[in-house]
Amino acid sequence: MNRNEIMALQRPGEVHRDVYTSQEIFDLEMKHLFRNTWMYIGHDSQIPNKGDYFATAIGDQPLLMARHTDGTVRLMYNRCPHKGTQVVIDTNGNTGKFFRCPYHAWSFKTDGSLLAIPLKKGYEDTGFKDSCSSKGLTPVRNVHNYRGFVFARLADEGISFEDYFGDSLSSLDNMIDRSPEGRLEVVGSPLRYMHHCNWKMLVENQTDTCHPMVAHESSAGTVKDIWDKEAGDGPKPMAVEVILPFMSSYEFFEGMGIRTWDNGHGHTGVHHSIHSDYSAAPGYVEQMVEAYGEERAKQILGENRHNTIYFPNMMIKGPIQSLRLFRPLAADKTLVESWIFRLVGAPDMLLERTAMYNRIINAPTSIVGHDDLEMYERAQSGLMSNAMQWVNVQRLYDENEADDPVAVYNGTTEAQMRNQFRAWEKFMVMTMAEDAA
Repeated sequence: MNRNEIMALQRPGEVHRDVYTSQEIFDLEMKHLFRNTWMYIGHDSQIPNKGDYFATAIGDQPLLMARHTDGTVRLMYNRCPHKGTQVVIDTNGNTGKFFRCPYHAWSFKTDGSLLAIPLKKGYEDTGFKDSCSSKGLTPVRNVHNYRGFVFARLADEGISFEDYFGDSLSSLDNMIDRSPEGRLEVVGSPLRYMHHCNWKMLVENQTDTCHPMVAHESSAGTVKDIWDKEAGDGPKPMAVEVILPFMSSYEFFEGMGIRTWDNGHGHTGVHHSIHSDYSAAPGYVEQMVEAYGEERAKQILGENRHNTIYFPNMMIKGPIQSLRLFRPLAADKTLVESWIFRLVGAPDMLLERTAMYNRIINAPTSIVGHDDLEMYERAQSGLMSNAMQWVNVQRLYDENEADDPVAVYNGTTEAQMRNQFRAWEKFMVMTMAEDAA
């Protein structure tokens, strides 16, 4: 498939079904999209000590993030230069002063450089010193640590970190600044949840504000009905407090607002969000005022963005310090990871709420997340129908919106979805050869 064919897969307000169903397009995404964009790797609090490592991936490329002996964070491909064996298969651990391949015992320093080879004399006068294998584990050249959040771009050449994210980093800043000490720490392992659908469906859903009151009526709606009958205006338990906003009205979501940024990034909750009215944690505001001053503390805590999408496959919720990754495994298979963070120096109640939200909303055992999963899988099946070839993303479409990607819209627009697909096309064709025809 050439660049012209890729570009023909979207048109104003519509996207061809093949972007969700075609394995060929999925394979091209792995080759181009996930290589040309800046991808989240992990948080440096996951590897606090020298020798700590975290195994992850960008698309179909296995990677290894490690804390080197000099204290720096290093990123390399998780592939032995000898026979290609993955050096690490555990998700995380501490390797000590070196990595050792389990196949032939080649060993590497924690920056990936070759340390030793058994029976090294067997490579004398073979030209080994000039081979790529002699360099050790291949490093990822483009890595950026932004306030503890580690990102990488696999393509050697391309857009810079600063140009890729621009002002969208304000969402990360707000999440981090909610700590009185300006630091976050990853807490525990993520909740992992397999979805039999295309990864882009999940990304789109993060800024789809016309579905909560419909798709979640059976779960959040039931909680609301019981609460209204049994408790009325009484104090809400924490679990009820995080579920009820899912049944907010269309008018609530319209007024919430959506902001789009360049390169496919955007967020819901410009003016308010479902996280705006949570109960206060005793002593927290006072801690923030002491740390930042009253005006700055008010500014930080007054920003309650709902979901921020960092294109292509990362979402954060700043007010409750959570991060979700939508890991593509096949055209119709996506692994979702839901991570939570501790606000260093903040009351434990905030972490308790974050953990509860994650379990109730995002876990395989959640009562809300299953609603979304059901819709994704129905859509994946429905798109196999030959009744029509196009998916509609036309709500509140403005033919001039592509001219100025940084804008604020009505909270029920599909402008952010269109923004994502413009970025999808941009980075898909960036390294494709021009159509010879």
